[in-house]
Amino acid sequence: MSRIGEIKRTTKETDISVWLDLDGKGESTIDTGIGFFDHMLTALSKHSGIDMKITCKGDLEVDAHHSVEDVGIALGKALDQALGDKKGITRFGSAAIPLDEALSRAVVDVSGRAFIVFDAEFAGDMCGTMDTQLFEEFFRSFAYNANITLHVVNLYGTNDHHKAESMFKACARALRQAVSIDERFADQVVSTKGVL
Repeated sequence: MSRIGEIKRTTKETDISVWLDLDGKGESTIDTGIGFFDHMLTALSKHSGIDMKITCKGDLEVDAHHSVEDVGIALGKALDQALGDKKGITRFGSAAIPLDEALSRAVVDVSGRAFIVFDAEFAGDMCGTMDTQLFEEFFRSFAYNANITLHVVNLYGTNDHHKAESMFKACARALRQAVSIDERFADQVVSTKGVL
């Protein structure tokens, strides 16, 4: 059974293509035009084990907001598509990941109920050419369009690059656990309701 999602999304602000394979090896080709965002998405792919191909042509002459938010939307929809009826998935995942002095935690429930808790503060306005406010925008649009509950918290740290990267890697490892197949439940959905 292949668990592949593919979304193409075109608006007046962005033209996005996302392809992913939940059962990959964390290989990726990422090009959003935003260097730091590409770096974070590459980490998300590598540490989740989800193969990703993402391209985005956005109105970067305005700023990076539309590109980051819309990539989150498309990536979330592709994840939801790839999960299908969600039979056999572990459903829950959590990880605490350090990067030098920074430590972040992510907790995922592939619940069919979209919700986000994001808790992080950044010392600066930018990481490279990416506004630090956009980290929350990405995780929100991703969680709501993937129909998952996602809690992402930076527990501490001083370097904004380290804080952001530890958050993306924590999300990746939590996702890796949550979308993995548990053979004990291979023919059923892990919910007392019978559906997710």
